Amino acid sequence: MAKIVISAQIDLDPAKRDEALRTAQPWIDGALSQPGCIHYDWSADLNNPSRVNVFEEWESEESLAAHFAGPQYAGMLGHIGQSGLIGAVSRKYRVDAEGPVYGDDGKPTEKFG
Repeated sequence: MAKIVISAQIDLDPAKRDEALRTAQPWIDGALSQPGCIHYDWSADLNNPSRVNVFEEWESEESLAAHFAGPQYAGMLGHIGQSGLIGAVSRKYRVDAEGPVYGDDGKPTEKFG
């Protein structure tokens, strides 16, 4: 069973972005409480005043499918829709390998094994 990672960039009306982030906590907490959710985070892009970056990590395709079918996902869509949505790009990735960024020597490595 492979993990799924989602990376998304959501562009909102810049005047509404910070409020959208502040009031997103119930949807974030809801996703985090779902079985199979490892990580779920929204953050302001410090280089773009309209952008929210989203990072998600799910244990499996099945756990992601349950999220998509549940009230947390529907609530998040409604929340974003009321926040001056300008555009969004999202991609999902199936993880076939993972490992630490830093080796035992404390140096970063691009290698997985």
